[in-house]
Amino acid sequence: MNVWSSLASIVSAIGSGGAQIVDRLVQLVLEKPEGVNTVGFTVAMIALSAKMAKADGVVTADEIFAFQELFEVPAGEERNVARLFNLAQEDVAGFDVYAKKLADLFPYDRLTLIDILDGLFHIAKADGLVHESEVGYLSRVAEVFGIDDREFKRIMARHVREDGNPYAVLGLGPEASDGELKAWYRREVQETHPDRLIARGVPEAFVRIANDRLAALNVAWAQISAERGL
Repeated sequence: MNVWSSLASIVSAIGSGGAQIVDRLVQLVLEKPEGVNTVGFTVAMIALSAKMAKADGVVTADEIFAFQELFEVPAGEERNVARLFNLAQEDVAGFDVYAKKLADLFPYDRLTLIDILDGLFHIAKADGLVHESEVGYLSRVAEVFGIDDREFKRIMARHVREDGNPYAVLGLGPEASDGELKAWYRREVQETHPDRLIARGVPEAFVRIANDRLAALNVAWAQISAERGL
């Protein structure tokens, strides 16, 4: 029984009360050790994106659609996803405990935790703006995940390009040499290939994250190359 086949019965059984949702979904993952990466990743995105959507005060249709963009939601399950988002509006508290449980599912897989944050940013910006409250929420999730402030700012720079700093997107400072920048960029492009995400157990439909990340890297590198005459 996968997440999608379980979602309807879970949503129906709990009726209302967002706190019970995460408890039931966590239990679903813990009871299903086989394929835990794919199931756990999907569960993480359902619960954390639903709770994040509430962080700015309202869950919008754009945010729900953005979630459905990242996953191949089977026909007939769209209403259950929307219902889950609506239930999450009633309870934002406790996300840090849930995030910790999710981090425990990927104890040696920092890259997958970064993928989750990238996905959450994708949903956060669906309404055209990443709100300050959403940034605060995501920074706290990153802290629970063990992702430091420098790495978090780099992830955010891929999605919120307020100052247009290409070095922030790439992850190196302007003091880096041309050779260091080239080697770093090539390594990042290789790590960002969609096949790498799928190999880590990320759902295949989630390659949108890899494509967006690659596009951000390429734009940043083009700007740096032009500035340095590379």
